Amino acid sequence: MASTDENKPTLIKPSNVQVKGGAEMATRKLVGVETRSNRRVLGAINQNLVGGHGYPCVVNKRGLSDGNGICDKNFPDRAHRPITRKFAAQIASSQQHSSEENKKPKVAAESFSVWEDVEENETANDEPVPMSLEQTERVTNDKDQMEVEMEDIFEEAVIDIDGDDSKNPLAAVEYVGDLFANYRKMEVYGCASPNYMAQQVDINERMRSILIDWLIEVHHKFELREETLFLTVNLIDRFLEKQGIVRKKLQLVGLVAMLLACKYEEIHAPLVEDLVLISDKAYTRKEILEMERMMLNTLQFNMSVPTAYVFMQRYLKAAQCDRKLELLSFMLVELCLVEYEMLKFPPSFIAAAAIYTAQTTLYGVQQWSKTCEVHTSYSEDQLLDCSKSIVGYHKKAATGKLTGVHRKYSISKFGYAAKCEPAHFLVQTQQ
Repeated sequence: MASTDENKPTLIKPSNVQVKGGAEMATRKLVGVETRSNRRVLGAINQNLVGGHGYPCVVNKRGLSDGNGICDKNFPDRAHRPITRKFAAQIASSQQHSSEENKKPKVAAESFSVWEDVEENETANDEPVPMSLEQTERVTNDKDQMEVEMEDIFEEAVIDIDGDDSKNPLAAVEYVGDLFANYRKMEVYGCASPNYMAQQVDINERMRSILIDWLIEVHHKFELREETLFLTVNLIDRFLEKQGIVRKKLQLVGLVAMLLACKYEEIHAPLVEDLVLISDKAYTRKEILEMERMMLNTLQFNMSVPTAYVFMQRYLKAAQCDRKLELLSFMLVELCLVEYEMLKFPPSFIAAAAIYTAQTTLYGVQQWSKTCEVHTSYSEDQLLDCSKSIVGYHKKAATGKLTGVHRKYSISKFGYAAKCEPAHFLVQTQQ
């Protein structure tokens, strides 16, 4: 700050001297002599400080899409071929395909805000008042307080995902929270043991994967609802947990499980004759009906279980997803259906991990909002290990013989979701 002789205030006659900004300084009279004070308010000094950039806060709110598209009728004809012809060749092949090398993650450059002092050119002051240490501390404290207040302003808030559906009676906003809380309590009773295959003598995990991969193609060929597929896999696992099956009857178990799921979820279930045809007449109508009776008795007619599909719908809404994120999430969760080792996770956990992995794959960064964490009750740290496994399934989806999910999501009706590159960097960060 420019000044005249230090510590020597002078009295001058009134004049038209102006300070920076054009504002005329106030005058006062002392015994017939007018004097002007050049003491500047601290607020005026603070205005010359250049503030840093605000904290970044990206709000990416999107509307919930309308669900999965209608299946493509031009699906390959191999869906109707019998699985019995594939068992010998596929089960005999136990060679594992090695995973591709992980790519190094790309680290985005961070931007930093710099506080700079702007040099102020002022005219000569009549009464120089040097800035004291007390004032300097006050300026610093004001700046720190501004940063703390900005952090509070941009703190991530939990979005009310049901606010827009308050007038929609089908959304059941009044009790949707209680509904999903009950689903979380009941899901443990509808899951199969992750070690049940040890009780089976004639079948193994690989045979189960072959069966479900084929059923995904049959499900697509018949253009069935997504709920039907998830319930079919659940019925198969719960039945095999309690009932020993020989290898030649495994396909029959899958067909009957899909028939029961269709009767529970679909408006028009396929006929028994249709199941006979897609099995290449490997089983008769009588055998199908007998297996249906056995399966229902074994499961004690308990068909109402919360599957991963139920939680997917809710969690996708919390993620404010678009169509692309929804399709990729469903592709990843269907890849989990094929894998026997994913039975160790409850359906709600698999749904949350699939959505988290899909977000990471599309956006290139690990993203899990506060809203998702609140509605799923799973933190990002809890999902990382499962997400790493899902990325591994995504990497090998197009290789080997179990490629039904990849082919399904490689068509326009499903947005070519299978063409998305896996999140290699997520696996590397976990190693």
